[in-house]
Amino acid sequence: MALLDVTRSCLDSISQISDHLEGSILYLDAGCVESFQILGGFPLLLDHGVQVVCSLENMTSLDAVIGWNLASAKKLVVFTSRLLSDAHRYILRCLTAHQGVRHCTIFTSISEVAHSAYPDSPLGPDAFHEYESLLVQDYEELVKKGEKKVVVSEDRNSEKYISSEDEGWSRLTSSEEDITHVEASSSGRNSYEGILTSHREDVGQKLVVSVHHFPMILCPFSPRVFVLPSEGLVAEACLSAESVDSLSPGLPPLYTGMPPDADDIPPGATLTAHFLYHFAAKMDLKMEIFSIGDMSKTVGKLLTDMSSLYDVGRRKKSAGLLLVDRTLDLLTPCCHGDSLVDSMFLSLPRRKRMAPVTHAKGPEASLKHEPRICRRAPLDVRIPFAEILTEDGGKADKFRLGARIEAFLSGWNSGTQNFDKSGESNRDQNLQSPIYDPELLSGCFVSSENFRGTPFLEAILDRKIKDATVLIKKWLQETMRKESVVVNGKIRAGFPTKLELESMIKALAKSQSCLLRNKGVLQLAAAATVAIEESNRTRWDAFRSAEKVLRASAEDTIQGLAAQIVDLINKSVLVGKSESSKGVLSFQDALLLTIIGYILAGENFPTSGSDGPFSWQEEHFMKEAITDAILENPVGGELKFLHGLTEELQTNRDRIKSKGTKETSLSEIKDDDFDDQWESWGDEDADNNTTNEEVYDDMQLKLELRDRVDSLFKTLHKLSGTKTRNLLLKETLNSENILNGDQFANKGVLYKLLARILNKHDLPNLEYHSSTMGRLFKSGFGRFGLGQAKPSLADQNVILVFVLGGINGLEVREAQEALSDSGRPDIELIVGGTTFLTPDDMFDLLLGESAYV
Repeated sequence: MALLDVTRSCLDSISQISDHLEGSILYLDAGCVESFQILGGFPLLLDHGVQVVCSLENMTSLDAVIGWNLASAKKLVVFTSRLLSDAHRYILRCLTAHQGVRHCTIFTSISEVAHSAYPDSPLGPDAFHEYESLLVQDYEELVKKGEKKVVVSEDRNSEKYISSEDEGWSRLTSSEEDITHVEASSSGRNSYEGILTSHREDVGQKLVVSVHHFPMILCPFSPRVFVLPSEGLVAEACLSAESVDSLSPGLPPLYTGMPPDADDIPPGATLTAHFLYHFAAKMDLKMEIFSIGDMSKTVGKLLTDMSSLYDVGRRKKSAGLLLVDRTLDLLTPCCHGDSLVDSMFLSLPRRKRMAPVTHAKGPEASLKHEPRICRRAPLDVRIPFAEILTEDGGKADKFRLGARIEAFLSGWNSGTQNFDKSGESNRDQNLQSPIYDPELLSGCFVSSENFRGTPFLEAILDRKIKDATVLIKKWLQETMRKESVVVNGKIRAGFPTKLELESMIKALAKSQSCLLRNKGVLQLAAAATVAIEESNRTRWDAFRSAEKVLRASAEDTIQGLAAQIVDLINKSVLVGKSESSKGVLSFQDALLLTIIGYILAGENFPTSGSDGPFSWQEEHFMKEAITDAILENPVGGELKFLHGLTEELQTNRDRIKSKGTKETSLSEIKDDDFDDQWESWGDEDADNNTTNEEVYDDMQLKLELRDRVDSLFKTLHKLSGTKTRNLLLKETLNSENILNGDQFANKGVLYKLLARILNKHDLPNLEYHSSTMGRLFKSGFGRFGLGQAKPSLADQNVILVFVLGGINGLEVREAQEALSDSGRPDIELIVGGTTFLTPDDMFDLLLGESAYV
């Protein structure tokens, strides 16, 4: 039997809708673009006859002519990872720009039932059919109004004869954005007016709209590791409402042993359940559902309710689904583990997010309480491939790099740009030539490429930083031998340096054909050069060293752990004062380490304090250190607990700095200027009043700041209290320390769960959700002695682990280690999560913009 492959299943799902794609203009929203990029699905789209692929949110007038053959552009296909109501204004804008389109097919990753279940969706149980009729109605009204305005004035801008706020789907969405946003350039106006003129006779024809569910919108890093698109609704939807036991809308609530009621289920749990149900159906799996954690139990119950006798009776491959709450293990994603993929994601820049999508239904809807959305960092990293190739050559080399596509670029921009003999652009200074744009050759991680069939990303996910980097070097050397490429200089054995990797990348990229054949491994090597760069590697090593010290202190005494946290905070103050403090962690880094320290204190000393694990005096020293650090150094606006206070803090620092400068200048006054000082003799009272006001302002600012710091420590108390809330769970997992030693204790919860499950140890807190047939046996046939035995997750040949809240690269490697240590090579393990987490992402979820502080 063939092994399961998430990437292949996604590509097969695209091939199954090839009839809709052939000869179409395709629009993808931000979440789908992210999914198709990592999937490597763009070549497949073109193979199936797609004329052009465009961005749904960034639609321009040039999209209407970029296919070069308007006569055949009768089909418009839209992929969206959001609600139909959220994508409506963008779809309407695309239809208005392509008025020759007679067929519009929309694929959404949100199922029809999930549309009706989402609390802010205006669509009912028959959501897809409702939207089809409403889109046709709004489009026809929009075109009729546009025709009337064109008749009145043919030379108006395209922006003026398409309405903005009063038209479109006003019953379902209300946005501050205009529906059109069509470019106002002369070429854009002319092309748009030409489209309206050429297709005006087709307006009377009926627009045919069809909406379909396409669940396989996900980001597979390998055939057995996947996450959801960061800008898709399932990943952004709220997983916990703001309450005492909640940390962030992007994380499940803390473990209490009491799952939420049916009326209080957050939308993120509902959407996740629907996604997993349809994902299993696409993978042809019959799931036995197990869960651990409050929100995971809720999702498991939703999945069980969606099952039916028809699903149970079908001949599918049996699989075990293990649902885990992220809040059961907040320590692992906060730490800087031994994973090259984690280091890459933290070191590489990310693509900027699209404009936020509002879910308001109308002007009155803004007054209603809407479910919060967690804005996650895009997974689309920007690998600086072009910078490596052009680092030493200057502008001339940059131009030669882009000379292969210069003819196309200069021809495309012939109306606005001319190139002189030297190859430099004569455009205005505020318009950058695409040839010198670093985004031109910026790459991203791709899970499936036909580069000699090597699963590059999958291979480094299972290795540590050193082993993975050496493996990338080996791949480059093998590629050079196959391509008969020689590098100037000697390549040493062992761990490679940044210069060695860059020299091999440049040697392989000199030939265009060689570059295209091996771009997968070259981009991965370029990402590795950024991760092992001195500044990034020094910071990563500094974090790992500090985390080791905190772990060692947590195993010793609570006083030693508190002293280490205070020392880290005090050292971070030196970073702002000294520019030469290279490798020293910043204040934000110290706060992340404080979070780690509190989690460790809660695990090792669960009953040492009433509110927190530390004594009042130890916590007082920490608060004073954080308060002094904030007063002395500027702090960015990413700290949620300091919102509204950053300007006052900066003003206070500027006043102290100017006061110090003034005192220094006064001390330098010479004795012969003594007579001039008699003029200010009568201003002593004014000076005293000014001093008193400054003292009062300083005192008021410090009191306000201390209140904010107290709110910060309330969040830290929540983090340390997780040990108290799930003490039974932690004791069960750590009971294997006797058999496995200290190495088992330093592993994450995911490793401990899988190690116990695969070794068939009892796990009391693991809940099994009976299928429909199982409940029937239990309630009906069980009376006659025909009851069904509770299945074991270890008996399944396929195990799917899904972490609500996200996963990181270290957990993926540890999950594979647990499988290897169990001696069960026959089991197929698939690991998935809501998103891919880095320590910076966790900081944002706990203390940043996405936190409940």
